[in-house]
Amino acid sequence: MPLGRFIYIKNGFIPYVQLKLIIVIMNRLIRIPVLICLSLLLVANTLSYASAFATQLKQETADTIAVSDSNGDPAEADNIPGLSDSISEGAQKDTIGEKKVPLVYVYEIKEMIAKPIWRTTKLAFAEARELGADLVLIDMNTYGGEVSAADSIRTFILNSEIPVYVFINDNAASAGALISIACDSIYMKPSAKIGAATVVNQSGEQVPDKFQSYMRATMRATAEAQGKDTVVVNGDTSLVWRRDPAIAEAMVDPKLFVPGVSDTGQVLTFTATEAVENGFCEGIINTRKELLELVEIEEYTLKEYNPSRMDKIIGFLISPYVSSILIMVIIGGIYFELQSPGIGFPIAASALAALLYFAPLYLEGMAEYWELLIFILGIILLLVEVFVIPGFGVAGAAGVLAVIFGLAMSMVNNDVLRDFEFTGEGMNLLMRSFGVVTVSAVVGLSVSIWAASKVLTTNTFARLVLGESQNTNEGYISVDTNQRTLVGKTGTAYTVLRPSGKVQVDDEIYDGKAEFGLIEKGDEVKIIRYESGQVYVVKA
Repeated sequence: MPLGRFIYIKNGFIPYVQLKLIIVIMNRLIRIPVLICLSLLLVANTLSYASAFATQLKQETADTIAVSDSNGDPAEADNIPGLSDSISEGAQKDTIGEKKVPLVYVYEIKEMIAKPIWRTTKLAFAEARELGADLVLIDMNTYGGEVSAADSIRTFILNSEIPVYVFINDNAASAGALISIACDSIYMKPSAKIGAATVVNQSGEQVPDKFQSYMRATMRATAEAQGKDTVVVNGDTSLVWRRDPAIAEAMVDPKLFVPGVSDTGQVLTFTATEAVENGFCEGIINTRKELLELVEIEEYTLKEYNPSRMDKIIGFLISPYVSSILIMVIIGGIYFELQSPGIGFPIAASALAALLYFAPLYLEGMAEYWELLIFILGIILLLVEVFVIPGFGVAGAAGVLAVIFGLAMSMVNNDVLRDFEFTGEGMNLLMRSFGVVTVSAVVGLSVSIWAASKVLTTNTFARLVLGESQNTNEGYISVDTNQRTLVGKTGTAYTVLRPSGKVQVDDEIYDGKAEFGLIEKGDEVKIIRYESGQVYVVKA
C-alpha cells in the first residue's frame, strides 16, 4: 500500500500524516524526470567526448604515418601503439619500385538501408579519406529500405572525390538501385538484379503519385549526374547518356514506356546481362578480385571497414527493432513503478532504456534537446495526474501525448522534415515513427499490467504488499474516528471542491469531497457522511 495513505496501529490510532504524503508526492514528481534527464546528459556528453577523443587519436596516427612516409621510413609506423587496431597493413603507402600500390577501401551494404547504414557510410568514407584510398568499393546485397537514408548516401557518393564502384552481390532493389546508379561504375554477379525502385508504404502498397514523382526525379537526376559519353558510329560523333535517365525513371514508374526496354504497366528490373546491354553495368564478375582485374588493378592493398565497438553499439541501438524494445521498457517501467511505488527496479529499467534510446540518437544528430524536454515534460504531467490531481484529465492526456511525441520525433532526422512538403519522405517517416512508438507503448503497457498482476503476488515479492487482513474488531483503524462526529455539521469550502478539496469546520481543516458537482471556495457546505478518510459535503 502506498506510504502515507493509510497508517495502521493496534489498539489506537495515528492521524493522517499530511506532511509525509506531500514529501512522497514531491519525491515521485521530481525523482523520475530528474534521474532520466541527468543520466541522459551524462551519457551523451561522455559518448561525445569519447568519440571526439577517438577521432583526434586517429587523426594524430594518420599524421604520424604521413610524416614517416615523407621521411622515407614508413617502417617506423609499425611502432605506433594501437596502429594495428585502426588500419591494416594494406593501408600503408607501400611502393614497388617507383609505382604506388593502389589502396582499395571496401565496405558492405548487406541489410535494410536505414540510419545504421547511413552512419556506416559516413564513417567508412571518413576513414577512406584519412588513409588516402584510391578507390572505394561497395559490396552490396539489399532489398532496399528508407528513401531518406538512401538519398543521403546517394548525395554523399556523388560528391565523393574518391571514385566509388559497387559490386552487386545478388540484389540492388529499390533504395539499393538508387545508391548503385550514383556510383561511378557498377559490377554485378551473373545472378544479380537491379531496379524496382517504386516507393511503397509499410504494407508494401504504392504511395500516392506525389511521392512517386519525387522519386522519379531523384532517379533521373542521379543518372544524369553520370554525364554523357562520346560515341562514334560510321564516322558520326554523338553524345549519349552514360546512364539513360528514362530507364532510371522507369525503375520507379510502371506507367513509363521505354522503347526496346520496358513495357507500360511493369516496373523495370534488370538482370546482369540486361543491365550491361542498357548501360547500367560495366561488367559481370563473381568476386571482388575479378572486379579489380577487370579494371586493370593488379597490384593493390585492400582495407575493409571494421567498425569499432562503440560504432557497433550505436548502430545496434538505433535500429528500429531495438528502438521498439526500448520504448516498451520505458513505458512499461514507468507504469509498473506508478502502480507499485517504492519497488525501484521498474523505474531504474525505464531510466536505463531511456538512456539507451535517446543517447545514440542525440549523438547521431537526430534527437535534439527540445524533443528530450518534451518527453520529460510528458513524464512530469503524468506524475502530476497520478499523485496531485487524481482522475484522468487534461494533465494525463497532455502527458501521454508529450511522451509519444518526444519519443517519435527523436526517431526522425529533422533535416528531412524541412523538405517535408516536397519529398513526401517526411510524412512516411513521421507515420512510421509514430506507429512504432504507439504500438510499442501499447505492448509495453500490456506486458507491464500482466507482470504487475503476476509478479507481485509471488512469494518473492509478498513482502512488498499488504498480505494480512487488519480488522477493526482487532483494534485496527485507519484515521481519527473523531471525524465521524462531523456528520450533520456545516462549514465552508476552504478550497474549490472539484470534487475533492478541503473544507473548514469549527476552525479545523479536513479533506472533503463534493457529493454533487463543483463547489466554489467560500461556499457554505453541510457534511452528509464520512467515508474512506474524508467527509462528503453538499451546498448548505
